[in-house]
Amino acid sequence: MLMLGEASPWGLAGAAVAVALLWLAGWTLEWAWLTPRRLERALRAQGVRGNRYRLFTGDVPENARLNREARKKPLPLGCHDIIPRVLPMLSKAVKEHGKPSYTWFGPTPRVMIPDPESVREVLSNKFGHFGKVKPSRIGQLLASGVASYEGEKWAKHRRILNPAFHHEKIKRMLPVFSNCCTEMITRWENSTSPEGIFELDVWPEFQNLTGDVISKTAFGSSYQEGKRIFQLQAELAERLIQAFQTIFIPGYWYLPTKNNKRMREIEREVRKILRRIIEKRVGAIQNGENSNGDLLGLLVESNMRESNGKAELGMTTDEIIEECKLFYFAGMETTSVLLTWTLIVLSMHPEWQERAREEVMHHFGRTPPYYDSLSRLKIVTMILYEVLRLYPPVVFLTRRTYKEMELGGIKYPAEVNLMLPLIFIHHDPNIWGKDASEFNPDRFVDGISNATKYQTSFFPFGWGPRICIGQNFALLEAKMAICKILQRFSFELSPSYIHAPYTVITLHPQHGAPIKLKKI
Repeated sequence: MLMLGEASPWGLAGAAVAVALLWLAGWTLEWAWLTPRRLERALRAQGVRGNRYRLFTGDVPENARLNREARKKPLPLGCHDIIPRVLPMLSKAVKEHGKPSYTWFGPTPRVMIPDPESVREVLSNKFGHFGKVKPSRIGQLLASGVASYEGEKWAKHRRILNPAFHHEKIKRMLPVFSNCCTEMITRWENSTSPEGIFELDVWPEFQNLTGDVISKTAFGSSYQEGKRIFQLQAELAERLIQAFQTIFIPGYWYLPTKNNKRMREIEREVRKILRRIIEKRVGAIQNGENSNGDLLGLLVESNMRESNGKAELGMTTDEIIEECKLFYFAGMETTSVLLTWTLIVLSMHPEWQERAREEVMHHFGRTPPYYDSLSRLKIVTMILYEVLRLYPPVVFLTRRTYKEMELGGIKYPAEVNLMLPLIFIHHDPNIWGKDASEFNPDRFVDGISNATKYQTSFFPFGWGPRICIGQNFALLEAKMAICKILQRFSFELSPSYIHAPYTVITLHPQHGAPIKLKKI
């Protein structure tokens, strides 16, 4: 029998549950309503207009609807004005609210920063007030690594990674680029008809090529295991897009949906494969074997030098796994996208295809391209830059304010996401002229710095201290592939080609890239 004033266990449990529910209700009210409304008032007070906030979901459902509608409507052949199809929500917001304007990713406002000078200030990040947006639990599945770190952790990882991407190290990887391209070209030549003509979808071809290159340059003799990672990462990217299109609710990742369960399976398998490769390589190097010159070996050696026997000074195995995942996504995806759109665009503009071929034949004839002359190819480089301008693999970057910050004369409150829209700036006629949506490589005839008056008018690989560490790797690989194709084939669009760029993390051709090739 309970004494007077003595609480029962059930009563205490009930009280604890009640307190927890009250706390959860208060937190939810603050997260889902009070904070978004406060941020919305602050933005409007500065003259920034945007979409009306919808409880919990923001613009996520409307964005999904607009994307579905846009993907039903292909573009005319030769049309490079792709923004309304690729980013219909942002395109609509700009038309309705002007620049800058904001949309809602769940309860978080995303303000589009459309002018290059403000972009430069954000990406310079001198004082760390424009930080990286913390990736969601789902987003971290694909890759985190140095691309998502901040502060000293970012500096340490970048310092350890830099030796692997030094231009002399990348130069030594050129034979791998060349051999992988030769294997692809040989396979294509064996597919030709007696007339020397055949058709194929170059999009999966380039995915396989760049997957093969990154597998061999990153993992050397373990590249077959690396190929499996490439396949898993490609599936994961598709599934991530499905997850991002769902209703925006906290804890969605933990729901036992079929898509979530498959993504967790992929994560476990990728980590298992990478852990086995890394531990084997660490053991070999500790036993006196050399690094083989591949990215993983160079990373492990650099990490050992950095740590100098003190584990806390270097990367853990789990951190090396994340960097390897990033090798795959960034190294494979970016270059395959660039190569695909380059062949599509050169098929639309045969006069530039012929100019590029003349330059390649002048430098190399039918012989394999070599490093010094690859770096001196002017027309091919201009073409690649113009393709990156019109069809950037990543169409926007995001940053976040951690305190009130003034930018372009506007005071942005803390907890606002800033969207840096590469594709809008790359297509802006006020920056690039009336022909901004036309393919004109001549605008880069005097290099990037002289193409426009703004430093950050063109930033397909980012800008500032966090510029993509692998950009030279990607461009050299792309030049090698384009040269070898131009040496052996002329090409045009297949009658079945449908011009339909859309985003699956990066900018993909929705219906593939069927191309007719003719052996020369």
